[in-house]
Amino acid sequence: QVQLVESGGGLVQPGGSLRLSCAASISIRGYVMNWWRQLPGKQRELVASITSTGSTDYLDTVKGRFTISRDNVENKVYLQMNNLKPEDTAEYYCMFRGPGGINYWGKGTLVTVSS
Repeated sequence: QVQLVESGGGLVQPGGSLRLSCAASISIRGYVMNWWRQLPGKQRELVASITSTGSTDYLDTVKGRFTISRDNVENKVYLQMNNLKPEDTAEYYCMFRGPGGINYWGKGTLVTVSS
């Protein structure tokens, strides 16, 4: 069974940093890996993606502040978040489209940016 487990969320002050981790139960080597977030009362939005070869893409509002990376040996994906803002407060989810075109999601990790 495919599982994604996120960790690293928490409470941080504006301007602070957090590093989210996502551990997969299968090899992620060939897959595009993604971080999504859902702000309170809003639809889920794609924050960052990384291809199997390391190409990345970001939501405009996080460019220059967030960095996605991956470890294909440990089957982990990371999201380094710097200069966090209150509007980054959200539940953050790891996701990939796996075999058969099925979307796999983790259960999320909550990030709260507040003074």
